[in-house]
Amino acid sequence: MAGPKFGSFKSDNKGDSAAAAGAAAQRRDPYEVLGVGRNATEQEIKSAFRRMALKYHPDKNADDPVASEKFQEATFSYNILSDPDKRRQYDSSGFEAIEADSHELELDLSSLNTVNTMFAALFSKLGVPIKTTVSATVLEEALNGSVEISPLHLGKSLCRKVDKQSAHFYSVDITDEEAKLGLVCRVCSTAKSKFKLLYFEPEENGGLSLALQEDSAKTGKVTSAGMFFLGFPVYRFEHTNSAAAAKDPDSAFFKRLDGFQPCEVNELKEGTHYFAVYGDNFFKSATYTVEVVCAEPFTTEKEKLRSVEAKILAKRSELSKFESEYREVLAKFTEMTSRYAQEMQTIDELLNERNSIHASYTNSPTLKRSSSGSKGRTSSKGSKSDDEQSAKKEKKSPSMEASVSDEEGPKKEKKPKERLRRKKWFSIHHLKVDKRRPC
Repeated sequence: MAGPKFGSFKSDNKGDSAAAAGAAAQRRDPYEVLGVGRNATEQEIKSAFRRMALKYHPDKNADDPVASEKFQEATFSYNILSDPDKRRQYDSSGFEAIEADSHELELDLSSLNTVNTMFAALFSKLGVPIKTTVSATVLEEALNGSVEISPLHLGKSLCRKVDKQSAHFYSVDITDEEAKLGLVCRVCSTAKSKFKLLYFEPEENGGLSLALQEDSAKTGKVTSAGMFFLGFPVYRFEHTNSAAAAKDPDSAFFKRLDGFQPCEVNELKEGTHYFAVYGDNFFKSATYTVEVVCAEPFTTEKEKLRSVEAKILAKRSELSKFESEYREVLAKFTEMTSRYAQEMQTIDELLNERNSIHASYTNSPTLKRSSSGSKGRTSSKGSKSDDEQSAKKEKKSPSMEASVSDEEGPKKEKKPKERLRRKKWFSIHHLKVDKRRPC
């Protein structure tokens, strides 16, 4: 379900605050826009938004500006109510508590042109969080019952490739016993493709309506997504905004488990159920492997999952308490650090003042000036040593300079004599000796 033009997926941070306040005052209540109550569940909010998106989508209302405005209004409202943190902020303080410049929109990539898709891919590579949604065309075809559905047998995996912004639909038949034992549907991609795992519920007209959605996430060397219908409450984990985490790492840490939310559907009934894999890459197809298994052989894993999710819930409650303690200690530490610096400066000033008072007990104006401060003392010492060195240089008499030059002169003259002697010494073998004279 497309949002506004791609360039508006993030507002300018330099906008006029007065204009922003005026715009906030003109906005309608998100609950009123979507036609849901304040206690509406996540699934009810999603269903209401999808109905409005299909009705007012720009592809179906190209020449209707009123429909375009309603679509944008519904998209804006959904992005507030679908985010637990933003919804909590709005419920407590209204639009003023929501930062418009950090607001993320869900984009329907199928409605973007090539240039905007390239920009979206570039920003995604740079780490800018860009949420995408299922194409309105795919949802409309499913609702009208005009999609091709392939059978998928329990326990058998299937490897396929789906085009970008397209979907492969599968039907799975389960018995009452298999439904009670539990069912798990998992999709993974060794090529690290981006995709969405979708679950559809049948409508009275024979069509299918989207009920659950799981985005793929990197888990080691693959991307994967899964849905677990095990007969007890299971949870899904929505990753937090990486850009917000970079701005405030402390808040990101304490809100890390806020995305741990319960799934809307925990068990399935006997009959036929429908899943789909949606290609979510920007340009290329998504390669994936899909598998639906009965949970009967995985009794140990079921108990481990129940146990670890209970621990995560307990840890989330502990984090809430720990955050208040951490903030209190951090504020105290900041206060103590600031006081430490102030006390250090005050002590230095008092000691310097004391030294200055001690030095003032003299009748010599020179001593008073030299001991007036540490900087003055160090500068006077430096200048005094410089004066002494220059005076020593000036005190050198011409006779001394002459003697030095005389000393240097003979030294220079000695060198050739030494060379000659050495030459004679080494040339002694050239001397001729008369062998005829007896020794």
